[in-house]
Amino acid sequence: MESNVPLQAHGERVELGENPAERPPENRQKKMAIASGVGIVMLGTVSTVLAVTLSNEQFPAFFLDSCKKLEGGYDCQKLWRAFEQAYVGRDPCQVPMEAYDPFIAEAHFKPACNRMLFWSKTKDVVHDFTNKRDCFVTLEDTLLGSVVDGLTWCGKEGSSETFTTGCPGWTDCVNNSVRSFWNRASAAFGEAACGDVTAMLNGSIETPFSPYSIFASIEAPRLSSSRVKKLNVVLVTQPDSVTNCETASLKDLQKELDRGIVYNCQEVPEAKVQECASNSHIACGACW
Repeated sequence: MESNVPLQAHGERVELGENPAERPPENRQKKMAIASGVGIVMLGTVSTVLAVTLSNEQFPAFFLDSCKKLEGGYDCQKLWRAFEQAYVGRDPCQVPMEAYDPFIAEAHFKPACNRMLFWSKTKDVVHDFTNKRDCFVTLEDTLLGSVVDGLTWCGKEGSSETFTTGCPGWTDCVNNSVRSFWNRASAAFGEAACGDVTAMLNGSIETPFSPYSIFASIEAPRLSSSRVKKLNVVLVTQPDSVTNCETASLKDLQKELDRGIVYNCQEVPEAKVQECASNSHIACGACW
């Protein structure tokens, strides 16, 4: 059934059943939490436009410009080379997740323990919250996800160019350049999770923990009890929501969690999430 909480698109990550063409471009301010090799570096505010349409020539410049706006002393040219080597000159449907390993390594990602926020089919409400409050950090708020959020890219065999049109869609093939990137970045985000982590899921759909989602298939399996103490599920609800914390879908999540991770679920009306996002006088811990 259709969700009353807007479904999410990524050009960005897209879960099966989502159509990014149905989502209009959106401007949002991102508060970056990027790590250096020795710890977390909190970044200033960077404006990023989702669903950006770029020419082939504009793509590298956009990537480098986005990177240069980040604080942290990154070698953006080196990051770009590590990124483009994953797909340039390749069949656009033959780019495995592992092709982005050099980029992930070059990003030197370190976690924001106790502040990492995962999401599934709640991107709008999640990022409305993180844009207004500094309580949590999502993948899209880090170097791993910020520089290409909303973009489409691919390579072609025999070419050294980056293409922004004629690329396979999210579900056209499993190993396309965009899908593999978000899968690999999401894997890194999941592997880095530490302390108490939060997942904001959609209570207006029958399977908030869908096996087809990136959270279920990529991120949750990588939450390790050696680093993660607790998973707090925030089930965002509407007055006519069809699920609650006792739904079979979330029982599956609880069963699949690494043994030793404490599980907690709370049903939180979307209106309450929005109220907390807009009221800085409400402590982060009191939002739900």
